[in-house]
Amino acid sequence: MFDGPLTAELDPGERRARLRLARSARIGPVTFHEALAHFGSAHAACARLATIGDAAIAREEDALAKAGGRFLVFGDPAYPPALATLPDAPAVLSAIGDLGLLGRPTLAVVGAREASLAACRLAGELAGSLGAAGFVVASGLARGIDAAAHQAALATGTVAVLAGGIDQVYPPQNAGLHAAIAGDGLLLSESPWGAPPVARAFPRRNRIVSGMSKGVVVIEAAARSGSLITAHRAAEQGRDVFVVPGSPADPRYAGSNSLIRDGAILTRDIKDILSVLQPPRSGPQVPVKPREKSAHPEAQKVVSALGSVPTLVDELVRRCQVSAAAVAEVLLALELEGRLERHRGNRVSLI
Repeated sequence: MFDGPLTAELDPGERRARLRLARSARIGPVTFHEALAHFGSAHAACARLATIGDAAIAREEDALAKAGGRFLVFGDPAYPPALATLPDAPAVLSAIGDLGLLGRPTLAVVGAREASLAACRLAGELAGSLGAAGFVVASGLARGIDAAAHQAALATGTVAVLAGGIDQVYPPQNAGLHAAIAGDGLLLSESPWGAPPVARAFPRRNRIVSGMSKGVVVIEAAARSGSLITAHRAAEQGRDVFVVPGSPADPRYAGSNSLIRDGAILTRDIKDILSVLQPPRSGPQVPVKPREKSAHPEAQKVVSALGSVPTLVDELVRRCQVSAAAVAEVLLALELEGRLERHRGNRVSLI
């Protein structure tokens, strides 16, 4: 398996043969590398294994070029160096955007699709701070945590790895973000042009997100979260796994807390990440504005009674022994400050 920098250009004939081999039926990434090792070249392997011809490759290459993209074939100088060391490195990636991002240190930020407002806010804060520290932020362009991380890192550099073809916008509500990353960041996909994002493609996508990164930050992962696949692949690949903890009573953090129990790095803010990974460049971090305390005289009682687990408003009134009107006023002030999240059933929690 490759274990050094990719510098020399591939022979054009060998490069086209690798594309044909990669797009052939029953040739996955592991089989692709085994075929290269066994036959000595993709050109020789194609004579026995290829099920697709030059014309089909030319059509896909033309469609990608019209969208402003290109292929990154295993062995190309521009191929992501961190991925090239993996035994199941993608044989070919479609890319649209700034290829220069592949030469910079990268961290992945992943988490729940149906994430809470607090978790999305934290994902944005962490991704923005990582970008300010010089890291590229990678994720999978899903709803929730992925989208929040990409959005926060657009100005400093973000890479979105897609499960379907690079032209497939999924989920539909991320169409604007998909276009923004194509313009100001980088889109990558292992799947062929036009391929739908089928279920089996997501774990394959996840190994790329983790494999191209120095580490993975997990935010709000439930017991069966797909983010756990990314975290486990990261550990297998020798990457660091950073996890934001949550309340043991909150099922949205069951997977996250289990990762910490099993040895992942407990992460409260960017300082916990930078204590493990050297930032790419020195310089001041993005300052975090201190939260102002609510001015209401009963505010401290109410804030002290709140936590990350949703609490009934009526219970707050009983516990704090203040009027319902006073609690409502404090909760409104906290909400306006961006410190409160409301839940169904008249429950609230701190962000």
